[in-house]
Amino acid sequence: MTSPLSRSRSRRATSHIAVRVAHAVLGGLLAVGWLLLPVARAGADEVRAAPGRGGTNTGDLVLPLVAVVAAGALAAYSYARRTRRARTRTTPGGGTPHPVPFAELGRRAGRLLVEIDDCVRGSTEELGGAADRFGEEAVATYTKALAFARSELTASFRLWQRLDDTLTDDSLVRRQLLEEIVARCTEAGRRLDAEAPGFDLLRALERTLPAALESAEARFRELTARTPDAEATLTELRERYAPSASLSVAGNVEQAKDRLVFATTRLDRARQSLDRGEDARATAYLRAAEAAVDQADLFVAGIDRLASELTYATALLPGALRDADAELVAARGLPAVGALPGRITHAASAVADVRREVTGGVRPYDPLGALRRLADAGAPLLAEDRVPVDRTFLDHALLPARSAVALASDFVTTHRGAVGVETRTRLSEAERHLALAPRTLVDVRRADGLALEAQQLAERDVRAYGNPYAGPEGAGVGGAVLGGILLDDTPGAPAASFGGPRTRGRRDF
Repeated sequence: MTSPLSRSRSRRATSHIAVRVAHAVLGGLLAVGWLLLPVARAGADEVRAAPGRGGTNTGDLVLPLVAVVAAGALAAYSYARRTRRARTRTTPGGGTPHPVPFAELGRRAGRLLVEIDDCVRGSTEELGGAADRFGEEAVATYTKALAFARSELTASFRLWQRLDDTLTDDSLVRRQLLEEIVARCTEAGRRLDAEAPGFDLLRALERTLPAALESAEARFRELTARTPDAEATLTELRERYAPSASLSVAGNVEQAKDRLVFATTRLDRARQSLDRGEDARATAYLRAAEAAVDQADLFVAGIDRLASELTYATALLPGALRDADAELVAARGLPAVGALPGRITHAASAVADVRREVTGGVRPYDPLGALRRLADAGAPLLAEDRVPVDRTFLDHALLPARSAVALASDFVTTHRGAVGVETRTRLSEAERHLALAPRTLVDVRRADGLALEAQQLAERDVRAYGNPYAGPEGAGVGGAVLGGILLDDTPGAPAASFGGPRTRGRRDF
């Protein structure tokens, strides 16, 4: 795939070619005019020699024609030069272009990453609802645009991670990385913006708004009924496992209730608008309500998913401990050279700690955390490049890694109004490492570590954001802004829509 940066370079090269072509055309026209000048003079002399003859001689037209063509060529040449200067000028008064200061470029790239990530997440939510209502074929164009934007965003996050990881102080290299991030994000946003009018037209053609509203109300009631069950499940997790096992979903029930309160008000307003015949206004309220219900579902489903994962991890642990013992026996049979004895000692100690915690029965433990520690114990043995070790520990490392990535992704989605670029970069990299094929234990442990880091950074971002639950328009508004459902907390603020930076905050009424 050609990068946007190289595409921009090709566009600049094209503009230079256009100017050179204008030079050549102008020169050619002047040469033709010079060659035709004697003909024009001869024609004029002939007319003067025959004064009694009427009509217009061809010679009369040559000079005006040459003059008009030359004037047009000069105008085209001047326009090309002005366009070229306008494209390359970076200062109000023109002159020599100056590059964007490095610090400003970094801030711009970071803002664009956050903004495009919000656009992709919001567009994903709304596209899912449209696909359910109209079918996958009807939204295929928008699905492709979203896939393109997501791929550019993923590549941009990887470049930002390179900036974080690199030790070079070469400002040229860092500037090139930032410029490519800006170019990719700009192109992703442009693609989503270009498809936004068509998406609006699709929704405007909707003939089943009453049915869509009834479906959203039914889903709202179903989630309201599930929330107490999720609360009971969370209480059970706290009693059965160590506090660390359920810490990541500790606030899910309260936040699910908050999103449902917001959905209630939006559904009521949508119903009132529909009764008054204000379909566009009803659709806007419905979209915000659907997004709030989607996020409430994420909070409730996150608790249920974690409960299943903890149960599964508990069942995996006895086999994982046996596999770890077998790998330690095999490692002890290898020649005791280099750092291997120390690695074996460290791994054996970690496995023994997990066994005491799991089988001791003294206090509750965290099954996912125990599997994670067994994977960490087996990692040093991989230095001997024994593939069976990788496969043995890989099976047990996948579950905690997938759980961590899913929890971090849900948290960022439902708190994206506060989450910054560093958090989103770690999450994107975690998802990328987990999706690599074929996966290795190193990849899975890297994904797990990045996801845990993303979760911690996201919680830090939210703490710095402050209390969102005191919005000026009533209950639920602050949480809706925190979740990126509304773009701000002012009265009548627009809901996030399918689209890029220029269109995602458009109003439908």
